Parts: sequence; structure tokens; C-alpha cells
Amino acid sequence: MLLTNRRVKLMGTSIDISIYHDNPQPILDEAGELLHLYDHRFSANDEGSELMAINRAAGICAVQVHPELYELISLGQRHSCAPDSYLNIAIGPLVQTWRIGFADARRPSQTEIDAALALINPEDIILDKAKETVYLAKKGMKIDLGALAKGYIADRIVDFLRQCSVPAGLINLGGNVLTFGPAFHNPDQLWHIGIQNPKQPRGHHVAVLGVRDQSIVTSGIYERTLTAAGKTYHHIFDSQTGYPLDSQIASLTIVSPKSVDGEIWTSRLFGQNPSDILTGIAREQDLDALIITTDNNLIASPEISKIKLS
Repeated sequence: MLLTNRRVKLMGTSIDISIYHDNPQPILDEAGELLHLYDHRFSANDEGSELMAINRAAGICAVQVHPELYELISLGQRHSCAPDSYLNIAIGPLVQTWRIGFADARRPSQTEIDAALALINPEDIILDKAKETVYLAKKGMKIDLGALAKGYIADRIVDFLRQCSVPAGLINLGGNVLTFGPAFHNPDQLWHIGIQNPKQPRGHHVAVLGVRDQSIVTSGIYERTLTAAGKTYHHIFDSQTGYPLDSQIASLTIVSPKSVDGEIWTSRLFGQNPSDILTGIAREQDLDALIITTDNNLIASPEISKIKLS
């Protein structure tokens, strides 16, 4: 079997699906259709998406949603409300006020930031498990699942590929990589995943991790930025101040069996200092971290070196 790749431009990035299979094209076609379905379900930037139906009904009425959308919102709210969490799925109004990563990005006024801060409490997301409904308690609230949707989607795509008897493969959703089965093309049968150097152009790696049946998710302050009045702002926001996080961390990589867990924990921990991040990771099962600080230090949890670090 040869490794066959399909690239799809979606979700603001290039998505690569690579699989080993004797008849890969029909499987890759269907995987592409699934990606479009999930984009329509979870997008915070598509006015016609299922998620946006919830946001449009903020302060008006509860909306019954697809079970997968309910599951992801419920998961996101639980981790958003956890103590010391920097994840916040209610952060949509703040993201849309700054618009970092979009052509119309700008530094908003303090009045605009304060108005957004009044609308981003994740406890104001009211869920009804029996009816699978979501209600946003205040008009103007907006859920944004950008901090965890890609991981959830990657997990669902790999579930589908396994159901199609694909023995091995990789899905890369722009900084979110999930592998399953052996990399037959490599002597060690591990998938070799590069970790981007935050201060170099894309493709310059500070480390390479060799993994199998694991996800590698990286969040960093270098991907999307805005420069205004001589100051550069990144896209990872502090829900307390309304500004990009003031952090010692340039990038945080989480290695985990499930991709959605990598997404959750990069977001939950990003605002903490390296020592606290490692402490938090050590409390969780099957999670490892690779931290690159803004002053170029590379710090890894103990198990990373047992995977492969070069």
C-alpha cells in the first residue's frame, strides 16, 4: 500500500489527510465531505452554520442542536468554567471585536473591549441535556469553538477512517496533527512531526516528535498577529483583561491520545507559567507538554524525551 494524500482548503487553513489503503480515493472523497459538514456545524465565521443559529438567538430563545454540537459545547463549557482555565468558549464577542487574523483586524477602543467583556461569561451558556438545547442568556453573546473544534473534528475523521478499514494514517488541521497506526514508510514506523520554531518562518523546527496513535496540538502567539501603533498583538486573549495574554509562552504543544484533549489543554494552560503548566499536565492522564518560552527556552515534560526529541 502507498500513502495517499488529500489536501482540502477549509477552516481558514490547509487540511491534509494521508492514508494507507489499496483504494483510497473514495474514502478521501467522503472524508472531504465530512470536513465540510463539520465546518458548517461548528464555524463561528459562517453566518449559515449551525453554531451561528445559537449565536443569533442569544438572549431570545434556546436552540435545539445536533448531538455532536451539543457534545462539543458541553465539553467546552465544562473546561471553560474549570478553576484557573484560560479556555473560554464564550469569548466570541471579544474575538469579533479585535478580528485578529482577518483583513479587517484593528485595535478596538477600551469602551468596545469593556462591552465585549460583559458578554463572555461561559456560565451564561445554559444547556439542557435532555432536550439538547443551548441558550445564551445575554443578547450579543457568541460561542466560539475555535479553541477546540479542530481537535474534535480530527478525532471524528479518524473514527471514520478506521471504520473504512484504513490501517494507518495522519490528519493535519493546521497545527493540529492526529496519527493512527504505523508509519509504514519510516524504519521506526513512527510519524515524525516537526514543532515550529516560533521566531522562524514556517518549516523551521526546534524539535521533531516521533509518535504513533497520538495527537500533537500546538498553540502559539506567532500564527496570527495585528500590528497597530507600533505594537504587535497576538490572537490568544485574556478573558479578564480583554487583551492578548501577557505570557512567557511563545508556543505550547500537547501530546495526547485524543486530539480534542490537546486542543483543550493548550487553551486551558496557555496563560500559566512553564512550571505551573508542567504541574497541571502531570495531574492529567496520558498528557505531555513541550513549551517554548518567549526567551527561547525549550521545556518538556518527562515523557517527551521517551517519545523522540531531536
